[in-house]
Parts: sequence; structure tokens; C-alpha cells
Amino acid sequence: MNPAKRREIFERLKAANPRPATELEYRSPFELLVAVVLSAQATDRGVNLATRKLFAVADSPEKMLALGEDGLAEYIKTIGLFRSKARHLVQTCRLLIERHGSAVPSDRTSLEALPGVGRKTANVVLNTAFGHATLAVDTHIFRVANRTGLAPGKTPLEVERKLLRFVPKEFLQDAHHWLILHGRYVCRARKPLCGQCLIADLCDYKEKNL
Repeated sequence: MNPAKRREIFERLKAANPRPATELEYRSPFELLVAVVLSAQATDRGVNLATRKLFAVADSPEKMLALGEDGLAEYIKTIGLFRSKARHLVQTCRLLIERHGSAVPSDRTSLEALPGVGRKTANVVLNTAFGHATLAVDTHIFRVANRTGLAPGKTPLEVERKLLRFVPKEFLQDAHHWLILHGRYVCRARKPLCGQCLIADLCDYKEKNL
């Protein structure tokens, strides 16, 4: 895929959705961090159902820490891996209080030092909460990048690095959201909706079902 095609892909995605946003519900960097940690192997819808009740009583590291693991687990028990996530989040709250004055840090090193926070989670927080031009390569972005030919790679990190190199700079801030939404609703894993795809003519996928 050449630079002109890549630019046209993002021109179209932007025209269709000028201000893309995460589907996770949050009101602060802390709530976003919690929601992203909970979203691993879970749907955004399922996370939102849980966090609406959770954030009503615990919208700060202090309040969430006060719940304790068992108390937090009660709010998130409908989410996969909820016990390990509760443990990680309680540990994270303690570190946010002790090391960062209860604020979510805005640098990758500090974020990735928090329990349960890997590169993907850090990228989402950096991009969505702090406006960094980063891309969190989840299963949707990995699929879209490889299937379309936009930035093929064998690992999420390889795809991330290629996207950072190939995506025109003016689109980099929102590319994460455009690609996730495209993968979630159009370029789906089992039956991609190629007939409804606004970039089908630019895509290198050889098995299009137009």
C-alpha cells in the first residue's frame, strides 16, 4: 500500500467521523485508566454497565482503595478476570496515592509501572486522556492493519511501530479510534462487511465479500 492510499483511507474515515471517541464511559483520567484495565478480554458495553455503578461510589484512588479487593470485586464481578483486575486496581490506587499525588501520570514509564497496565493500556490513556499521538494496537487494529495492508505486522508492537511511521501526522491523534471502530463494526473478524466499507476500493484484502 502506498502513501497516497493511506492518506485517502484516513481522509475518508475522518469525513465519516470527524471527532471519533472511545466508547468507554469516563469523566477523568483516573476513571479512563480503570475502565481500560477492566476492558481487557471484555466488551466496552460490559465495562460501562459495571463502571456506572462503581464510579458513583469510587471515582478516586482513595475511594477505590477504601473499597478493598473484595468490595471492588462486587462491582466488577460481571467482567472477565474480575478478581485479578480488582487486585491490580487496588494496588494501582495505592501507588497513585503514594507516588503520584493521586493523579494519573502522563508518561509511559510511570503508567507501565502500575499493576495491570501494559503498553496497550498505557497507549490508550496517553492518547485519550493526555492527547499524545499514540496507537494502542488491540485485536481490532491488528486485524484491520494486516487485512487492509495499511501496516502489516506479525506482532502488535510491529504493527504499532509501522502505523506510527505510515499514518500521516495530521491523522495520528485520532487514528486509534477510527481503526478500532472500523474493526469493531465494519471490518469484523468473521464476516467483514466489505459491501458497506467506505475504504473497500483502497483495501488489499483479497477475499472481499462485496
